[in-house]
Amino acid sequence: MNEYIILNKNQCKNCYKCIRNCPVKSIEFTTHQAKVVPGECILCGRCYVHCPQNAKEISSDLEKVKVLLQQKEKVIVSIAPSFIANYDGVDIDVLRELLIELGFYDVEETAIAAEWVKDSYQDYLEQYQPSILITSACHSVNLLIQKYYPDLLEYLVPVKSPMQAHGQDIKTRYQDAAVVFIGPCISKKDEADSYPGFIDAVLTFDELSMMIQEKGMSFNQYKNGDKDDEPFKSRFFPTNGGIIKSLNHYNDDIHYLSIDGVERCMATLDDIRKGNLTHCFIEMSACEGSCVGGPIMEKHHKTPLRDYLRIVDYAGEHNLGRKTSKSLTKYFMPITKKRNEPTIEEISSILKQMGKNNPMDELNCGSCGYNTCREKALAIHQGKADFTMCLPFLKERAESFFHNILDHTPSGIIVLNEQLEIQQFNKMAKRIFNIHHRRDILGEKIFNILNHKDLEDILHKHTQVNHKNVYLAEYKKTVKETIVYDDNYRITMIIIDDISQEIINRKNKVLMSKQTIEVTDQVVEKQMRIVQEIASLLGETAAETKIALTHLKEQILDE
Repeated sequence: MNEYIILNKNQCKNCYKCIRNCPVKSIEFTTHQAKVVPGECILCGRCYVHCPQNAKEISSDLEKVKVLLQQKEKVIVSIAPSFIANYDGVDIDVLRELLIELGFYDVEETAIAAEWVKDSYQDYLEQYQPSILITSACHSVNLLIQKYYPDLLEYLVPVKSPMQAHGQDIKTRYQDAAVVFIGPCISKKDEADSYPGFIDAVLTFDELSMMIQEKGMSFNQYKNGDKDDEPFKSRFFPTNGGIIKSLNHYNDDIHYLSIDGVERCMATLDDIRKGNLTHCFIEMSACEGSCVGGPIMEKHHKTPLRDYLRIVDYAGEHNLGRKTSKSLTKYFMPITKKRNEPTIEEISSILKQMGKNNPMDELNCGSCGYNTCREKALAIHQGKADFTMCLPFLKERAESFFHNILDHTPSGIIVLNEQLEIQQFNKMAKRIFNIHHRRDILGEKIFNILNHKDLEDILHKHTQVNHKNVYLAEYKKTVKETIVYDDNYRITMIIIDDISQEIINRKNKVLMSKQTIEVTDQVVEKQMRIVQEIASLLGETAAETKIALTHLKEQILDE
């Protein structure tokens, strides 16, 4: 499969939202980038719709269409019936007039061929009477079954989509014509490439709007025609239940079910696989609300009820009655995915590396984008994910690392929130403030254990204190205090070093120095007396002794 959903690496911020919203988890997270795995993707467009950073982009056929317009005399547009919901107040006449001015030869509604497709569904149901029939108009549903439920392909009705049927018919009527399909769907690009010969290029409504803007044109330049004289049933196709609504008649022995959204489609397919459903005509659409809720529509509109009502107002209650001479038969083959299935032991080993040593550790929180820890472990084994995506694991590891550093730091550390409530403290702080249990002060105001003007200034002025000596009378300790306020995280950190022993040592040193000076004075005085008594014997020696002792005294005083 070609790459139709492209990653903009500069925009991806590792939020895992695309993984979280991908129903088949066809996202590969490597080098901190979330990239679509084409071989597993069903092109439902959920990652494109839900990416908050617009890091997913759709491959464009605009340049291809421009080349076709230059090279081909007749380039005809097949426009999806959901256009009436996408372009507010624009009918087929306005659309045709504008597109012809853009260089297209003509514009036709794909809904014309939708009538042939639903007739083929009805013929197949009556002729073969299958126990289950699943509509094949939605290419994403077809890919889902081909890749993930190949054992259920027998229930997928072997009929072309309206896009293919219409392209085939146009090429029959117009020799050497090129056909461009325009609609709200990403998967139609793959359908056109996978089944060549019917459609030459596929544009989304966004690409068409871009083309119109490039030419400096606007729908406002044109006026709608008279009320369509020929509204028809198959215009209901892009709505949920629209295929069923367009059928000519119903069989009382058949249950007619309309299933929209990939998750509901998968749940229904699981039921079919288990044998829980029988005698059902199942209209399946990957998009919630069907095509009118397609990825291009949902990305920009998100007004499903309004869009549905526009379709209802535009559709009719009768058939066009046109026929096609071409066969609409289409066969679906399984699409093999290259997946390396791990053993139970390998999954257990990966779980342990994620810190999941027993089932109780498996939170299944979904923060990594996967529904369960085991699903994430499987993705790691397949090379689609890595360990760093497990946020609880990273949080626990970071906290463990933080606590380890904190508890081995020789300074006392206390962390406060903006209300000056104690959020964290280490072992040294516990020792300094004689705290017996964490629960005694955790969440309490700092003033319960430490109260002085600096803290008031922090609260009101967010000032900082650097290496200030403070005597804590209540604890009979002198500490060197540093208080830092972090404006980004709105936390205050108090760093305290107990310098009580240092102060005592300093006092003892001063006392010792004083005592030494006193002894020195006594020695000097004694020497002077001796000098006076035996001056004649000592001579200059006494004077030198006095000078030496006086110098020693001065040194002690300097210290």
